[in-house]
Amino acid sequence: MAKLDALFLHRVRRLVRKDGTVSYQAGHLEVPFELAGKNVRLLVDPHAETVVGVENDAGESIGQATPLDALANRDRRRHKPDPVVAVPVRSPNAGPNLVEQVHAQDYGGQED
Repeated sequence: MAKLDALFLHRVRRLVRKDGTVSYQAGHLEVPFELAGKNVRLLVDPHAETVVGVENDAGESIGQATPLDALANRDRRRHKPDPVVAVPVRSPNAGPNLVEQVHAQDYGGQED
């Protein structure tokens, strides 16, 4: 019987905010924090007008949605992702680039 009920649930697409919440019907719900920045679908019981779960675009269940506890969410520690540092890689066989060529032409190969 549960599988039959699941067929009639409404699916509402939402973007998870950075704090791990989504909005639904003028309120906010907490979803798993790992989903921050991703699109999810809320499973809504149309008769009770309540959210009963969260799924991805493939239809797989990825957690529950609970009403937001604003006080706890306010004090929750946030984890920023580690910054990605791009290191320019220069081939050892590469000759001087255009800037180095112009610098050598203007200053006669002298270093500053």
